[in-house]
Amino acid sequence: MSIEELKKIRDKISALDIELLRLLNERASLSLAVGRLKSKSNDAVFKPFREKEVLARLLSQNKGPLPDDHLKAIYREILSSSRRLQKPQTVVYLGPEGTFSYFAGVEFLGHSADFLPKNNLEDVFKAVAQKKAELGIIPLENSLQGSVGQSLDLFLRFDVYIHAEIFCKISHSLLSREEDLSNVERVYSHPQALQQCSQWLNTRLPGVAIIPEESTARAAKRVVDEAKSAAIGHKRLAQKFDLNVLADGIEDLPDNWTRFLIISAAPPETGSHDKTSLVFTLPDRPGALVHVLQVLARKGINMKKLESRPLRMEKWKYVFFVDVECDLTTDAYKDMLEELQHKCHTLRILGSYPKGEYIDFD
Repeated sequence: MSIEELKKIRDKISALDIELLRLLNERASLSLAVGRLKSKSNDAVFKPFREKEVLARLLSQNKGPLPDDHLKAIYREILSSSRRLQKPQTVVYLGPEGTFSYFAGVEFLGHSADFLPKNNLEDVFKAVAQKKAELGIIPLENSLQGSVGQSLDLFLRFDVYIHAEIFCKISHSLLSREEDLSNVERVYSHPQALQQCSQWLNTRLPGVAIIPEESTARAAKRVVDEAKSAAIGHKRLAQKFDLNVLADGIEDLPDNWTRFLIISAAPPETGSHDKTSLVFTLPDRPGALVHVLQVLARKGINMKKLESRPLRMEKWKYVFFVDVECDLTTDAYKDMLEELQHKCHTLRILGSYPKGEYIDFD
């Protein structure tokens, strides 16, 4: 290619950049107009089903050569900017910055949200329930370790709703200021991460001290000034804390995913959503659970999750958490919900929301 041909191509790109800038600002002006209308009606800014429809429509029209994953990444930030133009939103998560909850939030909500770390999951729920934050990010379950029991319990204590879900690939790295694996004498991380890497640790670092920390990010921060130590966490933490990546992909099983939820104090907008989560307690009589399941089965509802948890303050009493593949908030299920109310001691809809996508933010 000649220099003249290259210059012509670059000139075309420059012209397109100017046109893209004009269109982006035109879109931003429309987002500001939407924000003014929503402020009058107190309408929600975050509308995950609407955003999913936008992305689906664009992907169906994409003929390349721009890859679909690039298109999604670009529009995730455009949608994030649009939300902020409508109304700045605070998003709380289990901190500090650099935890898997943080990375899940950025991947799903984009960089234009105001992310605020909290010390524990209870503080995340509390900030959302008290409307000190518009949204919260919580881990609900892991494909290998099962449910995060504390998150399930906190749904019983705080009046919050599920608005969206996201499935994130969990991959662990060993991070240290040391440059050689043989120098490591202590390994810090969140207990779940330590468990997920236990076989690798036993094989590659036998005899080292395994020390639990509150989060993977706190573990990485701790080893910055501590010799002969290492942390297990996301490899992006190496850049954040100027650490060396001594080993990558050290989880014992590679197909490791965590399901995160986006929660809010306001109920999600009604519409044709993909999933509904609910929680209920049952009267103490034979067949109580079977009768509830039969109601769902008669309606042809597919159940994706059923889990029981001990009901606090009441010995040998249990609460059931259920995910179903339908929108129970629509009128089509009104009679069925009334029947369930009669068969349950208590019943609460936690939210109806779009089915989450799987994201590998490796």
